[in-house]
Amino acid sequence: MMSQDRFLPGVPGDDIERILNAAPGDEIKSGKFDSPESSSALAVNTFGFFLHRAVDLPLLPGCGREIWPARSLLLEATVRFPWSGGRHPVLDCLVITRSALIGIECKRFEPFRNKSPASFSDAYWRPVWGQRMSGYERVRDSLRENGRLYSFLDAAQLIKHAFALRSDVHHRKQYHGLTPILLYVYAEPEFWPGTNRRVVDSEKQQHREEIVRFASIVERDEVIFKSCTYRSILEIWLNASDPEIRAHAEAVINRFSP
Repeated sequence: MMSQDRFLPGVPGDDIERILNAAPGDEIKSGKFDSPESSSALAVNTFGFFLHRAVDLPLLPGCGREIWPARSLLLEATVRFPWSGGRHPVLDCLVITRSALIGIECKRFEPFRNKSPASFSDAYWRPVWGQRMSGYERVRDSLRENGRLYSFLDAAQLIKHAFALRSDVHHRKQYHGLTPILLYVYAEPEFWPGTNRRVVDSEKQQHREEIVRFASIVERDEVIFKSCTYRSILEIWLNASDPEIRAHAEAVINRFSP
């Protein structure tokens, strides 16, 4: 597939392909990006529009107006644990404002597929997360006892992202002192691609309920957890004063039906 076919108008496809090719996951070369179920394709087409114009990014749901506007936006951004070895989480998008570090994790069809039980290496029990991450630690501990505690929400991945965001604002000079926010953005598609098979409404509802349950446990922690649908973001963009942003929101909806 040619680059211009992978990306919507106004999205800097050549730059994004270079980012994807340099990132873990091998999205382009493996063919995963070109799958009609690709979560990465939806994420980078949605947020990649603002790669070189982050200041134009409208306020994201759950993020206070006082922290806006965005100063920069990164795609496929690695956030690091407070150790050098091993694998470190990669967020779909990282938005930096004058006072916040916002990590965005995006999901499309993943919640509605079969998944393996949650697992953590022993490293996640190192006492390096500070005194204000007890909610995330409680979920981590619960998942060690029951790896299938969440059937639709990938709570283990969110915990790892939260730990790394917390680490970055304490240990990376360029992020020092920023408020860490983890924003979970999810699609609620009607059909599986290329079929008449519906994504089951009751599963969407259970996914939402698991998000609420997770959020209630971590609500007092240092890494602020927020969630929203793609549709709620795109509804904001459809009402933007900038006609290019409105047109982009329409193009995302028409191409991906999130």
